[in-house]
Amino acid sequence: MIIIPAIDLKDGNCVRLKQGRMEDDTLFSSNPVAMALNWQKQGARYLHLVDLNGAFAGEPVNREIIKKIVAALDIPCQLGGGIRDLATVSAYLELGLKRVILGTVAVENPELVRAAAQTHPGRICVGIDARQGLVATRGWAAETHIQALDLARGFEGCGVAAIIYTDILRDGMQTGVNLAETKALAEAISIPVIASGGIATIADVEGLLPLEKSGVMAAITGRALYEGTLDLGAAQALADTAAGSSQC
Repeated sequence: MIIIPAIDLKDGNCVRLKQGRMEDDTLFSSNPVAMALNWQKQGARYLHLVDLNGAFAGEPVNREIIKKIVAALDIPCQLGGGIRDLATVSAYLELGLKRVILGTVAVENPELVRAAAQTHPGRICVGIDARQGLVATRGWAAETHIQALDLARGFEGCGVAAIIYTDILRDGMQTGVNLAETKALAEAISIPVIASGGIATIADVEGLLPLEKSGVMAAITGRALYEGTLDLGAAQALADTAAGSSQC
């Protein structure tokens, strides 16, 4: 399992939100490139980027700083937020991003997701953000009546690289991962799952590791790393040790 640091971009800065509320943000750095390099130096194998402004605007907003981050790093990056058409998908991948994440359009235009996955195999992820099991879109501001599990099942067999599942009520709250719903989702589909939302300590990472057998390939964490309640190197070492033990 890979532990992936998150960099959420708002107005060109690195911030973290609580439960996706734009007005409830904490500024962690005014230099996201330096922050990205810091996570790479600490052993990150992948980086998760979110254009928060873009998620609400429905179009790229922090493109220039994203471009600088990707150019500065040796590790792959994935990005979500404000990607609503095939032209934007292609433009971001041409910047050097390894994968892009489609969330709102997965609900509003699932055929676009399938077309993107066929055009760019292995490079399209679907972001499913749920509040009490129901999917939210447009920067988590719009509620739907769609069950997260039903949405995920709709992308079986179309070439989606991963489902990034976020429990909105736990995001940025450091209250632990929703293990039950994450496991249920992973076991119900063949697409690999990336867990997101709620990781606070090394104990939370330890609790996630058994879910690798269910199809959870990675975990995204943000606030815990920034506030120092989780050490990236120690978390990845724990995951590596667990993987080694399971192979013996």
